[in-house]
Amino acid sequence: MAAYSGTSRPPWQKKDRTRTDAYRDAIFMHTDAIRDKVVVDVGCGTGILSIFCAFAGARKVYAIDASDIAVQAQEVVKANGLSEIITVILGRVEEVDIHEQVDVIVSEWMGYMLLYESMLPSVICARDRWLKPGGLILPSHATLYMAPITNAERYADSIDFWRNVYGIDMSAMLPLAKQCAFEEPCVESITAENVLSWPVVIKHIDCSKVTIQELEVVTTNFCVSSMMMASLHGFAMWFDVTFGGQNSQEFESAGESPQDSPPASDYESMALNLRRRRGNETLVLSTAPEENPTHWQQTILYIYDPIEVTQDQVITGSITLAQTRENPRFLNIHLEYSSGDRRCVKESVMR
Repeated sequence: MAAYSGTSRPPWQKKDRTRTDAYRDAIFMHTDAIRDKVVVDVGCGTGILSIFCAFAGARKVYAIDASDIAVQAQEVVKANGLSEIITVILGRVEEVDIHEQVDVIVSEWMGYMLLYESMLPSVICARDRWLKPGGLILPSHATLYMAPITNAERYADSIDFWRNVYGIDMSAMLPLAKQCAFEEPCVESITAENVLSWPVVIKHIDCSKVTIQELEVVTTNFCVSSMMMASLHGFAMWFDVTFGGQNSQEFESAGESPQDSPPASDYESMALNLRRRRGNETLVLSTAPEENPTHWQQTILYIYDPIEVTQDQVITGSITLAQTRENPRFLNIHLEYSSGDRRCVKESVMR
């Protein structure tokens, strides 16, 4: 996988309605904290979150991005008549200066499996440099989960195909096929039916307190029980982020699609309606298999040789995610797992 340019996100990410709706709703649920305040948007990309903040009444928004998309963001801001409110800055958060403290940080910093190519270190830097005590960070919390999965169709398409190719026994290709198909983590969508157990938490992040150092190595042990008789084909990872609270309550979007979004003059009334309808509920953006799909999908660590498990059979192990020396946005993955009489280790790199 190629890294995103600078700290921005690719243009197709803006087409992720689930993601964009969640951020829009979160911003307008927090208009009391944003109105007449100063906001910094870390990794602003096209500037859409900065514009939402301006529509929510921000006095000043600093939209920062390290890639050349900042040039286009400036044109987007100008086209929407917001140049007096939004200042677009081309550069790294770690190197630029905005010469004032801010009340709010907003950022879509999450990468695949939360931490791959994540911009969280830049958010932490912005927080430590500019955020006022008690300031708001959106999203406020994040949690990375993992669960064992079964996916016979995927395994058959990638591996079992080689057992009989046009009547020819090509099983000698199986070791190479497994290596080519499953050596690296796979970003793809699964369903709740693929999941064998309740998920375990790999890492919970409080964006107001997390340090860059604690992201260097993340590790946890796990012990789960299979909910069904099936083949264990791998382990899936996904994440949730919450906006402005620690609870994980369900939140449904207001329902407007991007093309149906109201003009700027109507945004304040929409925000008021959101706050009245939701009260103090916490908005959650989830990439779990049972939720609406996002561009993050799920990240799967397929194992080379499936393990047959029965209902209630215990699966134990540990997983470690460590930033690589070549690039801290890449991850070394060390997975140990055992069930029954099988004990295995899988090493992988996500880059």
